[in-house]
Amino acid sequence: MAFPPAFLEELRRRVPVSRLVATRVKLTKKGREFSGLCPFHSEKSPSFFVNDDKNLFKCFGCGKSGDQITFAMEAQGLTFPEAVAEIASIAGLEVPHDRPPDPVATKRRKGAEAALEATCLFFEAQLAATAGADARGYLSRRGLTAEDVGRFRLGWAPDSRSALKAHLAKQDIPEDASLEAGVLKRGEDGAVFDFFRGRVIFPIFDRRGRPVAFGGRVLGDGQPKYLNSADGPLFHKGQTLYALHIAREAAARKQPVIVAEGYMDVIALHKAGFTGAVAPLGTALTDDQLEELWRLTAEPVLCLDGDAAGQRAAAKAAERALPKVGPGRSLRFLVLPGGQDPDEVLRSGGARAFTELMGSAVPLVDHLWRAETTSHRIDTPEARAALQARLRDLARSIADPATRELYEAEFRTRLATLLGDAAPRARGRFGERPPAPRQGQWVRERPDLREVMRRRAALTEGAWRKVGLPTARSSIDDRVLLLLLCRFPALIDLRREELALISFADPTLDQVRDALVGLEVEPDTAPEALVERLADLGVSADCVTQWRITPAFRASFDTLDEARALERVDHMLAAMTLAHLRADMDEARALFEATEDQSAWNRFLELQALHAAGVDVGDPHDP
Repeated sequence: MAFPPAFLEELRRRVPVSRLVATRVKLTKKGREFSGLCPFHSEKSPSFFVNDDKNLFKCFGCGKSGDQITFAMEAQGLTFPEAVAEIASIAGLEVPHDRPPDPVATKRRKGAEAALEATCLFFEAQLAATAGADARGYLSRRGLTAEDVGRFRLGWAPDSRSALKAHLAKQDIPEDASLEAGVLKRGEDGAVFDFFRGRVIFPIFDRRGRPVAFGGRVLGDGQPKYLNSADGPLFHKGQTLYALHIAREAAARKQPVIVAEGYMDVIALHKAGFTGAVAPLGTALTDDQLEELWRLTAEPVLCLDGDAAGQRAAAKAAERALPKVGPGRSLRFLVLPGGQDPDEVLRSGGARAFTELMGSAVPLVDHLWRAETTSHRIDTPEARAALQARLRDLARSIADPATRELYEAEFRTRLATLLGDAAPRARGRFGERPPAPRQGQWVRERPDLREVMRRRAALTEGAWRKVGLPTARSSIDDRVLLLLLCRFPALIDLRREELALISFADPTLDQVRDALVGLEVEPDTAPEALVERLADLGVSADCVTQWRITPAFRASFDTLDEARALERVDHMLAAMTLAHLRADMDEARALFEATEDQSAWNRFLELQALHAAGVDVGDPHDP
């Protein structure tokens, strides 16, 4: 709504900028101005100034400036009407409305607000009293300090049907207002009693930090474990997020907005410095809550437990958000390892461990892809067609045309990589071996393989050993391959690139291979001359030339000509490449299962796609 200019001027007159800023910044008066450390960015020397005569604040460091209303909007993450209402409450002014408010509704609302605030104070006092000793012990065991308790206004509801009722009556709070607020309840027999009894209390606040509801956790084995206020005139569960009033300010300072699952997770995250954390109130994220999150940031991070319930919550959130995504509106997903929740991660590893995990949060498109490719088999044409249909339906559910088109293109690209466009080459009649690859076709026709093979070095031997995985592979073909190259030097130039990409289990063989690949060899070079050139380079080929092979194989080896030798080399290169891929797939999957590192899973899918595009090369020793 449009506010009358006279009202806004009166608002500014009654609440000087310095008064509003001083609630968040320690100001020092210098002449007619005030200075302090900017609340919008980190600094050690003051560059933030306030001038009441001009109704202006200005930071010469980050450039933010404005009047009282702008400050409230920037510092608290408020909308313009919310900022006006906030300052009006400080000034003691009624906010004008387009039409006169209903006096009866206004009275009921104010009565419920008073009942809620009085109830919050009562619960806080009970926690601090003797009756709250067990609750204080529980909170202390969960790692909460008195400061934490005060920041979230935690409390204790005594195990009594009338303690709160009697207290509110003494405060002259009408019973109808307390019933309206949901803190008292009328039974079927007409008797009125306390709604929360024998529970640790977590007040739930609106955007401006006013209590609108409560959540209560029972101590011990009672049921239900958590109990929330029922929906009412001031509270709608699906429109509210726990700790939103604090997270709005954190989001205004560009801190990440994190969606956790429970009250204690949120409090633990705030303790660790992640003050943008919020939580839904015991239900899956709703449309209204998603809109609230997107008002704070373009990509809130859903931090979910790694158990089955957390996975279901992630699936529901993705399904609900997908139709609404678009520019400035998406999600990221962080699934915690080992079924842990944020509180457990922070207790065991501290803020640093959680910060590292935050770096592994994946965008919505990656989450959808992983969910679809891991929860269903894709080993038959029918299964792959079903995967394609599911991904198509997901993309088509997006309302924004540009985003929908890009999701469709992304899924098409990933499907092509996963399923492989080279698969038809492996087809043959049932029981018939496909033809062996010629001229290094498998590697040459898969240029993406080269980059994958280069990136293998990034997963170092030390990294594998950390999770107890094997680091070495061996193949009987290694020496045979090098022996063929020494016997037929002309093959080196024909397969130089492919040779450079493979690796051997024996480092000595790697040295021979490196030397061979680095040589410029004439087609008619004699094997003896090649061995001498290797010796000149300080590389002994004895490990190859003196290797013992079976008499049967030597007989077939001695009868080879160059063409057949090339076929044998191609067989071996293809077999070794596929063996590397299979081993790397096993390692990537094992690493993912051990660490739940998303990059390991992405690596597995990439390797799986390359392997699916390969051919059955058979036994390279067959004559």
